[in-house]
Amino acid sequence: MEISAAGRLEVRITAADVGKRVSVRRLGEPGTPGGKFTDTVGVLTSWDNGVLLITRKSGETVRIAESSLVAGKVVPAAPARRRGPAATYDELARVASRAWRPVESERLGDWELRSAGGFTRRANSVLPLGDPGLPLDETLAAVRRWYGERGLPAYVQTATGAEGTQELLCAELERRGWVREVSAELWIGALAPVADRAEGSEVVLSRTADEAWLARYRRKGVSEVALKVLGSGPSVWFASLPGEGGVPAAIGRCVVDGRWASFAAVEVDPALRRRGLATTVLAALARRALDEGASAAWLQVETDNAAARALYGALGFSAHHAYHHYREPDSGPGTVAPDTVAPDTVAPDTVSGSSGSGES
Repeated sequence: MEISAAGRLEVRITAADVGKRVSVRRLGEPGTPGGKFTDTVGVLTSWDNGVLLITRKSGETVRIAESSLVAGKVVPAAPARRRGPAATYDELARVASRAWRPVESERLGDWELRSAGGFTRRANSVLPLGDPGLPLDETLAAVRRWYGERGLPAYVQTATGAEGTQELLCAELERRGWVREVSAELWIGALAPVADRAEGSEVVLSRTADEAWLARYRRKGVSEVALKVLGSGPSVWFASLPGEGGVPAAIGRCVVDGRWASFAAVEVDPALRRRGLATTVLAALARRALDEGASAAWLQVETDNAAARALYGALGFSAHHAYHHYREPDSGPGTVAPDTVAPDTVAPDTVSGSSGSGES
């Protein structure tokens, strides 16, 4: 908190600081446990009519009465990472997009409209990087028309919690009634420690998802469109750990893109969980990615998947930013079949965690 030379707390932010990352202290609500004051850190997304809105790293919006402020300041960007790779949000957003390509896409200024017949929100949502070239209301109207022509609800994928993310856009979407349906996190880590975790010599790597791999994949009845999305990316690898009856005991997917490798679709036979099979699959994919020149890795994990978070944390990963999908107003839930858009979650397969790199 900002403290004056006389030792008093001071509010050193104004409405002119909207869009900046701030730290504020306010008087706690009556009956609030833990003391007299409450601290909040996040992006100041608005300051109107005596009320501040601050968006935390998780995407949660906190409303604070101006009259309750006792201290506040603008805080600098997050310091450089001391362990693992460093990356900007823009770099990771573009790498993630290339690893899960839609079947159809179109530019709206710097925004990309993506469609894949409803297979996962990520391939059926707008990636809003840069300037769309139109005022926001006109942009959103064009987005809704584009998806409506394809019989799909309009989604906008946004991010919070890192330098250059879209807290202000999130706030504007919420003001217009767009509904946040899914939130998850993108984690990053060094690749070599993953490769060193297990031998994985029995893991079979292939450029295509064959019938055996698909038999273990959670999304049953995969369509031709889904297969195109699964096979998209600069350098795609599918891993299978042989199991009984011709169905793999565990599977995974990796896309190598320059210095980055992505992990997704890591799934394990429920009867064989807690034996380190997910780690074995990840290690085999990591070694292949290292051979192709990658040095860093990213994956997506749900915020409530404690087992997966424990596993990936043990492998040296940590959260870089949160991402969210906003659905257009009045479209109603269930417009797209749930089994094609729900986040990819799987149960624990090791003592310390689970697979669960997302495809939402």
